[in-house]
Amino acid sequence: MSGVIRPDEPEAPADAAALRARLAHVYWVGGGTGAGKSTIARRLAARHGLRLYATDDVMGEHSGRTTPAESPFLSEFMAMDMDERWVNRSPETMLETFHWFRGEGFGLIVDDLLRLPKNPGVIVEGFRLLPHLVKPLLAVPGRAVWLLPTPGFRRAALDGRGSTWTIARKTRDPERALRNLLERDRMFTERLAVETESLGLHGIEVGTAMTEDDLAGRVTAAFGL
Repeated sequence: MSGVIRPDEPEAPADAAALRARLAHVYWVGGGTGAGKSTIARRLAARHGLRLYATDDVMGEHSGRTTPAESPFLSEFMAMDMDERWVNRSPETMLETFHWFRGEGFGLIVDDLLRLPKNPGVIVEGFRLLPHLVKPLLAVPGRAVWLLPTPGFRRAALDGRGSTWTIARKTRDPERALRNLLERDRMFTERLAVETESLGLHGIEVGTAMTEDDLAGRVTAAFGL
């Protein structure tokens, strides 16, 4: 772990302002599973000449860059088998104890972003971008949006990708595992909606009637691109 200021730790006002200034070139796209974060981020990056940083792509690396003391929920999760992770526990417990939902490893995302050159700008996307962790990093509040999929949109997106059963099939009870996962993700999206509203951040509900063009247009407008 580097000595970079952590966004979830107390900071002096000058340090917080300096960190925001260093990340002023970053656009943030968070949200629930299946909301279209990756698709929209790739589209905007290509259209506006931005660098793309996908947080899902570095989860394995980040898992290896943290210690059990720094990430106790990750450590517990890694010790579980697939049934313990997805079948035996309630969706509520899965939500409350999932390491990325707890913000573990978020500082590593910040470390990575600080190492990137400021030109071109960066669009970072992924469900790990929790509103309460991102807000202190925003020099411009409008440069962060959260995509909030309805349950119907999420299921359609997963079915379209062919990934609906990817995790569930690795358990002894795939149907229960899938129900647990879908409910956990529904509750996570609901939590994001409440948190973005309470923090005055921009959330966009993504339903089955919304086209990719519509969503890209709304995110582009939110970012002022």
